[in-house]
Amino acid sequence: MLLPLAAFFIRDWRMLLIAINVPGVFYLPLWRLIPESPRWLLSQGRVEEAEAILRAAARKNRVTAPEVIFQPLQTENKTEKLSRHNVGDLVKSKNIRWITIMLSFVWIAASIGYFALALNSSNLHGNPFLNCFLSAAVEVPGIILSWPLLRSCSRRLCLFASLFLGGVLLLFTPLIPRDLKLVSIALEMMGKFGFSVALTIVYPFTAELYPTVLRNTAVGTCSMAARLGSIAAPYFLYLGTYSKSLPYILMGGLCVLGGLLSLLLPETYGMPLPETLDHMQTIQRFKKTQNSNTLSGDTTAVENDSVL
Repeated sequence: MLLPLAAFFIRDWRMLLIAINVPGVFYLPLWRLIPESPRWLLSQGRVEEAEAILRAAARKNRVTAPEVIFQPLQTENKTEKLSRHNVGDLVKSKNIRWITIMLSFVWIAASIGYFALALNSSNLHGNPFLNCFLSAAVEVPGIILSWPLLRSCSRRLCLFASLFLGGVLLLFTPLIPRDLKLVSIALEMMGKFGFSVALTIVYPFTAELYPTVLRNTAVGTCSMAARLGSIAAPYFLYLGTYSKSLPYILMGGLCVLGGLLSLLLPETYGMPLPETLDHMQTIQRFKKTQNSNTLSGDTTAVENDSVL
């Protein structure tokens, strides 16, 4: 929201890039203040470090931590089964491969809609600085709404509803008469609202689908897929030189399809986080028998969640 204000006073694009990127340098040292994931430490056999972080979290949250957080037998099993995982594990089995493919498509579709509407704000009717401000301001209620949705609603339904809303609004935008420019702007802003909700929800949803040993890799890979969407977004807008309706039809169709695909993903709301690849939930079409381990999870993980 501050970007159009800075651009209004700094008209040279090189100086504007410097002005908006230099503050990011001050964030670099802050990584030392972020604690490591106890789940990841435990999966790597670093039990003492994991316990120290959990006890510190318990003190900050005024919760009494148990005297013994990890049972000796559980830690022995963890250390015995240590194995290296890499990005190739995201396509290792049929179930994980389809989850990765569908999630990547959802990330790409949401990014195309989000960044295309952000870039298109300067092409809308009216003051480009004001339109850019409104395009950013509409994200605030979307991000605020995502908080209660994540705490109380189905991940799949929230992601579907937000992507479907953004896609349908884009499909309706070319149908608005040219003399109703304010209505077109309102539809685009509402679409941006939907994509903001989708991109806020898809991050934790992706993290909850994958086990501890692959969680960071999966989120990073899907985020990389989203960058493909952001790279493609300007080219969708360029298609408007041939037909003004074509970018909206393509982007809207992709987002609607992404929303429908999200319904096929496993639900994670209220479920324990998976610890290993065996604990991952399966897509409904691949699910033959219900695995009790998948549903119940690791009792250690549940106890640790209560501490946090």
